[in-house]
Amino acid sequence: MNAISPHWFDIGPIERIPPRGARIVKTPRRDIAVFRTASDEVFALENRCPHRGGPLSEGIVHGRKVACPLHNWIIDLESGAATGPDTGCARRFAVKVEKGRVYLEMHQAVTP
Repeated sequence: MNAISPHWFDIGPIERIPPRGARIVKTPRRDIAVFRTASDEVFALENRCPHRGGPLSEGIVHGRKVACPLHNWIIDLESGAATGPDTGCARRFAVKVEKGRVYLEMHQAVTP
């Protein structure tokens, strides 16, 4: 992970994130799941389901949602909120793609 500014970190090319899948970025305080949709949208959430702490990065991405692999809770990738009758929210992180590279903003997520 390389810093390009005080808050944005280059986590590599978009190709390292499988379409309709995720990759994990490890930080000193938490693991962050960076998801890629079938239409190449990228989202980042704490890699922890708000229900029972399941690894969201191992879930199935469909559209702009991911299904937790433990109990099939559906989490909205844009908001981090559980959908349907479920309640709770996974922590979101800002992410962007520039020239095929993915950048993760972590100034609020990681304390130096």
